[in-house]
Amino acid sequence: QVQLVESGGGLVQAGGSLRLSCAASGSIFSINGMGWYRQAPGKQRELVASITSAGSTNYADSVKGRFTISRDNAKNTVYVQMNSLKPEDTAVYYCKAVIRQTGWSSLYDYWGQGTQVTVSS
Repeated sequence: QVQLVESGGGLVQAGGSLRLSCAASGSIFSINGMGWYRQAPGKQRELVASITSAGSTNYADSVKGRFTISRDNAKNTVYVQMNSLKPEDTAVYYCKAVIRQTGWSSLYDYWGQGTQVTVSS
């Protein structure tokens, strides 16, 4: 069994910063890509940022220059540092990891439960 647990969400004023963390645990053999997604009310879930196991990153245009994704492979944890937050960043943020469980040959997507980020104007 694999579990992803997110933390770090909350309420912040526009221009402020937050750092989200997502730790994967369980019978993990390896983790490939990891990423952060968000879903605002009435909107589809969208990719915010992703990072490969080698450290290559990709960002949505709307967050480039403001958000930074990173990971600690020893801790099976992915982070996103969010600076210069805007009200339009308000959403539930989810982490995703592509994981191969111990004894399994296939990779599967696993999702966290989501953490609310609210940016007030």
